[in-house]
Amino acid sequence: MPTPVIVDVVRLASGKGKPGGALSGTHPTSMLVHVLRALVERNDLDPALIDDVITGCVMQAGEQSLNIGRAAVLGAGFPDSVPATTIDRACGSSQQAVHFAAQGISAGAYDIVIAAGVESMSRVPMGTSSLGQDNLGPEVHARYPEGLVNQGVSAELVAQRWKLDRETLDAYAAESHRRAAAAIAAGHFDSEIVPITVPTADGGTAVHTIDETVRASTTAEGLAGLNPAFRTDEMAARFPDVTWQIHPGISSPFTDGASAALIMSEEMASRLGLTPRARFVSYAVSGDDPLLMLTAPIPATQKALAKAGLGIDDIDAYEVNEAFAPVPLAWAHELGADPAKLNPWGGAIALGHALGSSGTRLLTTLVNYLESTGGRYGLQTMCEANGMANATVIERI
Repeated sequence: MPTPVIVDVVRLASGKGKPGGALSGTHPTSMLVHVLRALVERNDLDPALIDDVITGCVMQAGEQSLNIGRAAVLGAGFPDSVPATTIDRACGSSQQAVHFAAQGISAGAYDIVIAAGVESMSRVPMGTSSLGQDNLGPEVHARYPEGLVNQGVSAELVAQRWKLDRETLDAYAAESHRRAAAAIAAGHFDSEIVPITVPTADGGTAVHTIDETVRASTTAEGLAGLNPAFRTDEMAARFPDVTWQIHPGISSPFTDGASAALIMSEEMASRLGLTPRARFVSYAVSGDDPLLMLTAPIPATQKALAKAGLGIDDIDAYEVNEAFAPVPLAWAHELGADPAKLNPWGGAIALGHALGSSGTRLLTTLVNYLESTGGRYGLQTMCEANGMANATVIERI
């Protein structure tokens, strides 16, 4: 059975996902084009050899509709023969793209695949794809007659269940910014970020290379002054025991971004004279309570570790997507994970969460962190809408 390996990983620096953000003047297809081109150029790869491009994107509407992956393949100048598909597993879309790519190689269906992700939250705002309609249907409403809740309320429920107080949440968020700012200052992201020229408000251009969402000045004391964002009278009546403490500062910001991974069989990498950077050890996907919604990384991680024959202490770094601060904190508590290994270069609270791009963004940073520190095993996992999660274990080569 062919062994899938990661040859290279790249990403754009994050842009604030609102008008005026660094990437808000760039079409989402152009962002994806940029990382696709970077992979083939960095590795002197003939794009005609690529068997498929699998792209994660969540809001597949407007500028991101009708298979943005194929549009980007054409925009990148790849041969017409290179196909592409765009998939949606909510926030884990591009992590699922990685899984599909690796699984396709293991099955012998592919030799070379690019797994990628893109999301422009400034140009295609969250919720655009639903057109304001009920996407659940009568059967789901019958199963959950009290109704499911938005992710912010789910974060409140997670904080309540794991007894995470406001001070703990604020301190965690501030540490995420501190670690990310330190990583930027040390140049740790330089090898993974692809510079992109973007338009500016004054009609000129600028080269974007630094994550725009990181705030080095963030402190727990400053965050303590922010008001909870998800309390409503209806939710307060439904959940009277919730203390209501989730606010924007402990949530991942809306972000624009794109990222991509070049994945191929070990044999093909050898044939092309390319040196793999990591291999896949295991992958898993799991569902969990859709009301709590954000807890599935716990069982997904347990499944991935069991498949790998590893314990949590065998892992040198964990990238757990920081949709909200309670998510990694609850995960770490249940897994008995070392806090020092958790998002060591900061997480999505600081670096942003560009939905469809986040899975390959986490993989990019994880590979680079393992290489920088000499670590062997890395694990990434992320919560996904309606109570799902992907988990992936990799080994540095």
